[in-house]
Amino acid sequence: MAYFQESIETMERGALRELQSRKLKEVVRRVYDTVPAYRVKMDEAGVRPEDIKGLEDLTRLPFTVKHDLRENYPFGFVSADMSQITRIHASSGTTGKLTVACYTKKDVDDWADMFARCLVMAGADKNSKVHVAYGYGLFTGGLGAHYGAERLGAAAIPVSSGNTARQISLLKDFQSDIICCTPSYAIYIADELEKFGVKKEELGLKAGVFGAEPWTEEMRRQIEEKLGIKAYDIYGLSEIMGPGVSMECEAQCGKHIWEDHFIAEIIDPNTLEPLPYGTVGELVLTTISKEGMPLIRYRTRDLCSLIPDKCSCGRTHVRMTRVIGRSDDMLIIRGVNVFPSQIESALLNIHELQPFYQIIVDRVNMLDTMELQVEMSEALSKAEDEVRLAVKSLAEKEVGSSIGISAKVTLLRPGSLPRSEGKAKRVIDNRKY
Repeated sequence: MAYFQESIETMERGALRELQSRKLKEVVRRVYDTVPAYRVKMDEAGVRPEDIKGLEDLTRLPFTVKHDLRENYPFGFVSADMSQITRIHASSGTTGKLTVACYTKKDVDDWADMFARCLVMAGADKNSKVHVAYGYGLFTGGLGAHYGAERLGAAAIPVSSGNTARQISLLKDFQSDIICCTPSYAIYIADELEKFGVKKEELGLKAGVFGAEPWTEEMRRQIEEKLGIKAYDIYGLSEIMGPGVSMECEAQCGKHIWEDHFIAEIIDPNTLEPLPYGTVGELVLTTISKEGMPLIRYRTRDLCSLIPDKCSCGRTHVRMTRVIGRSDDMLIIRGVNVFPSQIESALLNIHELQPFYQIIVDRVNMLDTMELQVEMSEALSKAEDEVRLAVKSLAEKEVGSSIGISAKVTLLRPGSLPRSEGKAKRVIDNRKY
């Protein structure tokens, strides 16, 4: 059995809990002393750092939500001195403001270790060539995989996303054995192979590390068949660390959460009460190693359950099941976080459109699609075709600029969409997870 850090990955559960308890006490004291927002939250909850003796006191601490990060944008949750921050990432938020994540050098090193563990679980070693087709930049995907490959001693190939012809050419020429990208892009690459006259047997790929968006077992089977590889599911979120928070091993029976860095809970999203192992609820994560921007009981909004049993691979860290949905209205489209409120703001900036719209998400040939159906004003509905076409193009441009991905806009006659006396049903998600 191959491990990157065997003594940690196979640590006895009792020792792991002791480690978590010690680190929890340290991080609670740290954020109370250095982050005013946490000091206020803890004071309001009637809890002080000395009240936290270990894991048994975790539920006494207040939750952190994305709104807290937006309210303290950009650096209100930073715990380290800014002179110690060596990396800043960010992801999209509901108001147009980014959700910021700050890292010290130690944080980046820890992240690299975690991703290296993940790559080893996918069969990589120091002789591997890792083709990184996640996006580079503020998005954490590309650099997370890149640093993990380098930490392992493998060759990182920073291709980034897009330019599929070049992707295929490099996969064939460089004979990479590991590919890291979104599952929908992996399917797209696989389908394009024939177009470029390349057979899967001409590639050196053995495994893929896929994440950043929900995907199904059917998609896994298609990727494995079309690329001739074993497909692994990876999980992460920028607020917590980035990709590599958890990952499937060869047993593919849940994703191991690296518990030497994170404490995982499942709560009822309505009552906020903790739920037992095996029960589906909202995943809550506490960072216990992060220096730059540690988060306490962060509500991920992702719905799953936890498996505490020792895995057949020998790893002891708890596993999370496949994410089956979310407890908020955020959509994940082609690896990008999209909030209906972002789309609404973009559409309502165009005076020729009415505030009646619907977002239709689907998956066609394993690629996520998004259509925005929006009603025209009376004046626009009576205008010439070229005028409506110009408004449609403007809407697609405004929405694309707001959310970072393209969407098809369909203009509807006034009164076409159903009206509701209660909460309007804005989103229809036809994807099957």
